[in-house]
Amino acid sequence: MSPPVKPGRIERGGAPRSFDAHAKTYDKLVGANPGYHEHLRMSARRMGLPNRGAGLKLLDLGCGTGASTAALLEVAPEAEITAVDASDEMLAQARRKIWPTTVRFVHGNAENLAMNGIVGPYDGIFAAYLLRNLVHQDAALRQFHRLLRPGAPIAIHEYSVRDSLRSRTVWTLVCWGVIIPMGRIRAGSGDLYRYLWRSVLRFDGVAAMRKRMEAAEFEDVRVQTVPGWEQHIVHTFLGRRPAVEAVATPRVAEAYDDVDTEAATPVDGIPVIRPT
Repeated sequence: MSPPVKPGRIERGGAPRSFDAHAKTYDKLVGANPGYHEHLRMSARRMGLPNRGAGLKLLDLGCGTGASTAALLEVAPEAEITAVDASDEMLAQARRKIWPTTVRFVHGNAENLAMNGIVGPYDGIFAAYLLRNLVHQDAALRQFHRLLRPGAPIAIHEYSVRDSLRSRTVWTLVCWGVIIPMGRIRAGSGDLYRYLWRSVLRFDGVAAMRKRMEAAEFEDVRVQTVPGWEQHIVHTFLGRRPAVEAVATPRVAEAYDDVDTEAATPVDGIPVIRPT
């Protein structure tokens, strides 16, 4: 068991230990957020995993107490799922729940997964509320790319408000009016939830995050938001490792100038955002 964490300012490198301190109350707090679990399931469905996941190996990064794992399991109940988190106490909460034998939990750092035997290849990666908390985000995305089989999807379920004044305003009002006070009441400290508020404001906007994924060589990158009060606050960032990986020549690159990039057909009634 990790030593107690004293309340105080948290930065990205210290987030796992702060989650340790809040692990016992975490499920109750996020459960009070309307749509929290359904939005996770929505992002998992958007991965387009076939055949209830039969024969697939999936990786759930930043699984916490298992909410994202449960969402992935509901969408792909026949898949083999490896769930990873850097917080011992969050994993302890996850392991107390009932899971099929096809789910296993691993304590590990998402920025250096090979140290814990996470080497792939995987048929899909689901990462919920993780990337924002990592120190080396671009290196992590490149690592996720390498762990996927060619053609396999990734879904990054994450907050992104930087591109919208309205989203930043709503996020701040909800954090200081509801989330931080509830954290103080349930856990005796609002430090983790002040960090949550601050980290979301600092994180990429939708356009920057999409470019970050493209720079990590994911293709078919697209973005969808969720319904409810978190619309245009929480997003699913989707992409996949190219099925055929080849070095593009200048002539090939020029051929893309005429590609139609109009929005695709909405999924779950939420519009898809594509590059312009």
